[in-house]
Amino acid sequence: MGANTRPKELGVCGLDEIDESEFSGLAQRHRRELHVHCYRMLGSFEDAEDTVQETFLRAWRRRETFAGRSSFRAWLYRIATNACLDLLAKCRPEPATGGEVRWLQPYPDRLLDELAAAVADEPEVVAVARETIELAYLVAVQHLAPRPRAVLILRDVLGWPAKDVAELLGDSVNSVNSALQRARAGMREHLPAERQDWTGGEEDAGTRELVRRYTDASVATDIDRLAALLRDDVRCSMPPTPGLHVGRDAVVTDWVGSGFVGMTGLRAVETRVNRQPAVAFYHWRKREGAYLPLTIDVLRVTGGTISEIITFHDDQFPRLGLPERLPADGTD
Repeated sequence: MGANTRPKELGVCGLDEIDESEFSGLAQRHRRELHVHCYRMLGSFEDAEDTVQETFLRAWRRRETFAGRSSFRAWLYRIATNACLDLLAKCRPEPATGGEVRWLQPYPDRLLDELAAAVADEPEVVAVARETIELAYLVAVQHLAPRPRAVLILRDVLGWPAKDVAELLGDSVNSVNSALQRARAGMREHLPAERQDWTGGEEDAGTRELVRRYTDASVATDIDRLAALLRDDVRCSMPPTPGLHVGRDAVVTDWVGSGFVGMTGLRAVETRVNRQPAVAFYHWRKREGAYLPLTIDVLRVTGGTISEIITFHDDQFPRLGLPERLPADGTD
C-alpha cells in the first residue's frame, strides 16, 4: 500500500491547498480499486458504488486530517473501510448464514480488466487476484462478522501490516492478529474444500467445452444432459431469492419444479463474471419481437464438472455490459 510514503501526486502542499476539482481528480484515480475493495466488504455492487461515493464525500470534508504520514491511497482505503463498517452496522448487523448471500451481486470482468490495466505500472497496488474476487470467496467473506472481515481483507488481500490495520480500527495489534486467525478459520469453514482445484478462472479448453455443453443443454432445456454435467454435491442459489439447493438431485428437482423443463424460445450469450465463466439467457417475447434478458448463470468448475451455479436476475444485465435484447433469428 506504500503506507510509509507521501503521495507524489500531492507534491509538497498536501490537501489544504487544492480545490475541490483537483481533489476529485486525485480521488477518482483510485475509484475502481476502492470499488473492488468495498465490493469485497459488502458483496453488493450497488452498495459498493454508494460507499465509494460516501468515501469521497468524507475524504473531501475531512481533508485536513490527511497529514501525509501515509499515502493518499492508504488514507482513502481507511475512509472506505470505515464507511463499509458503518453501512454494515446500519443495514446488516448480522453476517450471512447458511451458505447463501441474498444480497450478493456479480462483478463484470470488463471492469476488473480496466482496474488491472490502470494499475499495471503501479507495483505498490495489489493486483486483483482471481482467488479473492470469485463468488465463492465473496460468499465466504460475507459469513464473517464485519470487523474480522475487514481485518482479513486488509491483511490477506491488500497486504497491510498489522499495526496499520490496528490503527485504522482503533484496536491493538494483538486484537488484530486474533481477529485475523478467527477470520481465516471462518474462511476455511465456508470455502469449498476443493477450491485449489477450481479451474473456472482459466481459459482452458476443457472449461470452454464444458461451458459450451452447459449452454447448449440449457437452451434445449435438456435436463438429463444438464444433470450429467453437475457434480454430485453441486450447489445452486439465486440471490436475492432465498434458497440454497445442495446436491444434483435437489438442483434437478428445483429446475423441474420451476417450470424450466419444457421452456422454449431461449438463446444464450457466454460471458465472464468475477473471473468465472457465465452464461446469460434470453427468452423470446413475441410482442417485442426480440429475445429479452431472463437470467445469468455464473459457474464454478471443479475437476471438469460444474460444482456451483449462482443465478442472477435480469436486472444485472446492464452493468454486466450485456445486450438489452437479441434480435429475432428467423426461426421463431
